[in-house]
Amino acid sequence: MGKVRFGIDVLLESPWPVAGRRIGLITNGSGMTSAGVPTWKALRAAANVRLVRLFGPEHGVEGGAIYMEAVGSSIHPPSGLPVVSLYGATAEDLKPKREDFADLEAIVFDVADVGSRYYTYVWTMLLAMEACAASRLRFVVCDRPNPIGGAVEGAPQATGYLTFVGLHPIPVRHGMTAGELARLFVAERRLDLDLVVCPTAGWAREMPYAETGLPWVAPSPNMPATRTAEVYPGGCLVEGTNLSEARGTTRPFELVGAPWLPAGELVRAMRKAELPGCVFRETTFRPAFQKHAGRSCAGLQVHVTDFAAFRPFATYLVLLREAIRVAPGDFDWRREPYEFESRELAIDLLLGSRKVRPMLESGAPLAEVEGTWQEELSAFREARQAHLLYGD
Repeated sequence: MGKVRFGIDVLLESPWPVAGRRIGLITNGSGMTSAGVPTWKALRAAANVRLVRLFGPEHGVEGGAIYMEAVGSSIHPPSGLPVVSLYGATAEDLKPKREDFADLEAIVFDVADVGSRYYTYVWTMLLAMEACAASRLRFVVCDRPNPIGGAVEGAPQATGYLTFVGLHPIPVRHGMTAGELARLFVAERRLDLDLVVCPTAGWAREMPYAETGLPWVAPSPNMPATRTAEVYPGGCLVEGTNLSEARGTTRPFELVGAPWLPAGELVRAMRKAELPGCVFRETTFRPAFQKHAGRSCAGLQVHVTDFAAFRPFATYLVLLREAIRVAPGDFDWRREPYEFESRELAIDLLLGSRKVRPMLESGAPLAEVEGTWQEELSAFREARQAHLLYGD
């Protein structure tokens, strides 16, 4: 084992939260011990623990379903256990049903998060926490490192913008682990919940993931490496546009482009902005699927050169502002429904309000845009202190 251990390792060493109980497990391929044993297998082998059901978040327990693809309930072939999908065809399918918990005494959550509000796994966790509170079940979070550290960026959502890309108001880059967020949710939502967090051992908040000695398993199909997680707090904003965020390539979210984009002009604008911790390279790419599938896209690649200085959310806000400017006749916002919501534009759901989009369209300076949420960001920094487990 490396010097850092996952929360599941801590639970297996001291299994009192699940000992003697019938349990359900929310997990996917990222749920494993630091030795690489799948969490379901490790719990099944634990003495005096009865694992009776699996629950799959977005992308499914096996992790192979694509972005926003509905997943049905099934049988897990390696274990023979029933799997209840928590990401089906409707918003109601996101919530565990009372009958799914009826014969259980505890739920264990072990899925890797990547530190961005839009990533849906912590919202599956929150909905399961609420269901456990209603059914008087213990909820156990096996914590994992936040691969992008403790910095915060972006505004908590405005009233009316709480969706499955953010069901509780937190910044885009929240700087917390799933276990810490669970503690915050219990406090701020006043949940009467028997919550147990099994902490990551030996981890410090600003420790680069590469130094943990832990394996990286892609928690979703388009999160292949820690470098993807580093750009994702900004790169995911591209989902709210008609630009390709490079799904269908080996560099999702690092590459951005479209067949009609004047890439050279965009790259010059991004270099002129002198954004910290990154450089930009003009390139072309051809997505195998999703937006502009099979077509050559002109664009750029965001290279992170100093992650401590890099501000992904700010960087991609500038990128979108400049893409609007250099391709005014072709650039557009995504108009299709997004994560079960059709009343608001996807970009507004991702940004958490309607006020930022018009500022980008008008070419507002970055400092002016960021100034609109500094008060809320400061309040969040203060509020999260009581729930942190690994220092500031």
